[in-house]
Amino acid sequence: MKRQVTVLVADPCRIYRSGVCRAVRQATGLALVAEAVDGETALRAIEERAPDVAVLGVPLGDIAAERVTNAVVRDGLPTRIVLVLTDLDAATAFAALARGASACVTRRIEMATLMRCLTEVVRGETVLAPELQTGLAREIRRRGPDSRATLSVREREILRHVAEGRATIDIARALRIRESTVKTHVANASEKLGASTRAAAVAIAIRSGALD
Repeated sequence: MKRQVTVLVADPCRIYRSGVCRAVRQATGLALVAEAVDGETALRAIEERAPDVAVLGVPLGDIAAERVTNAVVRDGLPTRIVLVLTDLDAATAFAALARGASACVTRRIEMATLMRCLTEVVRGETVLAPELQTGLAREIRRRGPDSRATLSVREREILRHVAEGRATIDIARALRIRESTVKTHVANASEKLGASTRAAAVAIAIRSGALD
């Protein structure tokens, strides 16, 4: 029997927070372990409960969702971050993915789709709301040079494998190189793209056309 995906929900809006919590409780394979009304409470719960996924509303209040994401990545916590934006803010989405968030969606998302998103990010996938994609691509072009010109052929090749959900050991076997070499290439690509995680690097590379 598969272990349930544990979820924390944090949002200052009681009505929206209650709706997400209810959807989590009713979803197969998900288990609600905590809810919070602000960033400070959310971060404390993440540190204490280590949920698989944290759904954070933006804006979140006292401690911004972005700061919670930074703390989770900085401290190496296992929790995946899903940000729910109030507005179609491409700049916020770009910054969130670069900081290490696993997903950026908007409040327009249907609950069933959001529940699927929670299981997808636990599998290592990066999820971006369709309505944010055009704005994010524009933001990437505005912020820097074409990633295709900065990433090496090998870095792009490895990121394609990462995008397909392959583990480091499987990529190493497929390319007949060491696992440490794969990790080095991923780290170098992430640094070039300004990403703090491999998921964020893949998201930025895909949106910029670097993996085409």
